[in-house]
Amino acid sequence: MNYRIVCNVLGKVLLAEALLLMLPLAAALACAESPLPFIFTILPLAAAGGGLSLVKIRKPDLFAREGFVIVGLSWILMSAFGALPFVLSGDIPHYVDAFFETVSGFTTTGASILTDIEAMGRGCMFWRLFTHWIGGMGVLVFIAAILPVSGDHYMHIMRAEVPGPEVSKLVPRARKTARILYLIYLAMTMIETGLLACGGMSFYDALLHSFATAGTGGFSTRAASIAAYNSVYIEMVISVFMLLFGVNFNVFYLILIGQVAGALKSEELRVYLGIVAGSVLVIAANIASQVGGFLQGLRFSLFQVATVISTTGFATADFNTWPELSRWLLVLLMFVGSCAGSTGGGIKVSRMIILFKTYLNELKQLILPTRVRRIWLEGKPVGDATVRSVLVIFHIYIAIVGLSVLVLTLDGRDMITNFTASCACIFNVGPGLGDVGPTGNYAFFSDLSKLTLSMEMLLGRLEIFPVLFLFAPSVWKKR
Repeated sequence: MNYRIVCNVLGKVLLAEALLLMLPLAAALACAESPLPFIFTILPLAAAGGGLSLVKIRKPDLFAREGFVIVGLSWILMSAFGALPFVLSGDIPHYVDAFFETVSGFTTTGASILTDIEAMGRGCMFWRLFTHWIGGMGVLVFIAAILPVSGDHYMHIMRAEVPGPEVSKLVPRARKTARILYLIYLAMTMIETGLLACGGMSFYDALLHSFATAGTGGFSTRAASIAAYNSVYIEMVISVFMLLFGVNFNVFYLILIGQVAGALKSEELRVYLGIVAGSVLVIAANIASQVGGFLQGLRFSLFQVATVISTTGFATADFNTWPELSRWLLVLLMFVGSCAGSTGGGIKVSRMIILFKTYLNELKQLILPTRVRRIWLEGKPVGDATVRSVLVIFHIYIAIVGLSVLVLTLDGRDMITNFTASCACIFNVGPGLGDVGPTGNYAFFSDLSKLTLSMEMLLGRLEIFPVLFLFAPSVWKKR
């Protein structure tokens, strides 16, 4: 383990968080609120980050092991410090609650313990939704974009932080790849902000909801979420952008450089849009009699399918009251999630394609055992190592959900609440069914359950291994 480079990069992460906290500090000052909660968070962050970043790097080599450790520790430290403004301001006085809310923000889950959102200060409200934007693309990708890094070894960090079975560079250098990703991310956020402001939202609300959409997070400035605006225009704008942010950013890059045909040939994109279209039609038909007709059904089903498959978590309706077919179809969409290389969560569409083709190959192998078959994705053969990792991560997800539900049962809640709460947290969706539905929250869980769900959110956002690596003794041994 190269401890020096780990400490140095962690220092840069803490300094970056201190810098990012200047924005909610400015929002608090603009609204004549006390800046002290942010100042008393920025100072220890800057001190700790400055001290760690001064550690001299003797060997600039950064390999997969260091990459996983840096990512895992970075997200835990960011959440631990990021919770302080909520506690110091009194908006969320209990630290475990504040930590849960912060982890939910950074991991873009959107699960909340707040019962009176509108009572929150404007500065802390800004920070709460800004954490979605920071976590959506990843703070370490942000650091790679703005700071000089040691060659392409930084790709090990990007691979650990960016979701999906494989992460490839858009251009030869990792730093330029990170910059391109963030420029696309920023441009789409600002476009959505403008469109929402044109629909009647205040600039403050439009910006914050764009942060939440871009990060596919789901926090809102209103307790009733997007339903509070009762606007078809706002719902359609947010629906489109939720789906867009659930697309692999490689597709947008190809479109930018003029390779539109190549972008549209993406197998994962076609499957993703097919799942969305099919789910919207099925749910619309299923709820039509309940919501006042098929057109109204399309309105509600499109928004809820978009918010669940992109793992954003906004709400315009209480789907807890919908028929069983619609409710459990949405739960299945939680598992599927969005595309690899997007800001969304879930298992990812590309992994589901690989899983489906693997199972199909096994069935064919039983019929014709002598024929050798390869799995293909995006016109390329999928390596055995990738197939194996997809199978492993799928089964680990299922095992973690099972263990988490066992812990949650100690609180005495029903199985639907416990199961969907666990799924909603590990797949970074936010709302589930039962007591954690769109009109509920997670406040009733015990501290043990909240910490368990917080760990699930981190495991889901970082796709298991960066967090699990921290508990392996062999990882911490020197080379």
